Amino acid sequence: MGPRRAGIRAIVGRWRLTAPRAAAILGLLASAGAIYGLAATPAFTLARTELPELRWTTHDALTRAVATPDGSSLFRIRAGPIEDRLRSLPGIADARVTVSLPDTIAVTIEEREAILIWAIGDVRLLVDREGVLFADAPPASVATAGLPRIVDTRPESVLLAIGAALDPIDLDAATRLGSLVPADIRSSAAGLLVTITEASGFVVRTIPRTWTAVFGLYTPNLRTPAIIPGQVRLLRSLLTGREDIIDRMILADEDSGTFIPKATTAP
Repeated sequence: MGPRRAGIRAIVGRWRLTAPRAAAILGLLASAGAIYGLAATPAFTLARTELPELRWTTHDALTRAVATPDGSSLFRIRAGPIEDRLRSLPGIADARVTVSLPDTIAVTIEEREAILIWAIGDVRLLVDREGVLFADAPPASVATAGLPRIVDTRPESVLLAIGAALDPIDLDAATRLGSLVPADIRSSAAGLLVTITEASGFVVRTIPRTWTAVFGLYTPNLRTPAIIPGQVRLLRSLLTGREDIIDRMILADEDSGTFIPKATTAP
């Protein structure tokens, strides 16, 4: 017997089908057959999809995103793609899908939370903390009451729509300035409004209008929104004792600012 034949016999000997190995193989085949049978049986098919009631996303939009009709085999439903489709909806921050025997899909949603209202002409959009414009702001709602409103008059702002995201610098500046209230600057005004113009950048004015304060344009490096707290302190110092006579203030930076008094008929 040559060495090659002896080697082959040795290998065959090591892999001889013993009773325990045969039982294991049969068990695997039985399991595979059982899984196939479960996938094919009508006993475990989708009959109920549990969807939450949401503020910013309609039931129909959720149904289209789930896109899994009744009668689908639960063993062939993959949660990951459904979750990805749900997360692609503007009003949804996160989603989780659970497939439960014998016949149910349960959907759990984390909605986006509004921190600002972004006004562009007659359009008012809700903005979350990530800067996503995710829904139309309702005319009057408990969910949006008290949210700061930013009026954006820049020509390019007409391109903003639901699903878009604000520039991070704009979001940072708007969040800081939108949180201002008259008491922060020791003003007697009833309220404050933040606007963004192409020429002057961020501007704060009183409601009703008595004076305006130009905070200016911000950039990622040279003039960042980090100077806004210093500008607010400067604004407060300019207003102290002279709010009634000021028409317009220009806040160049944290330390430099000037004001223009109201016009007067006195000689």
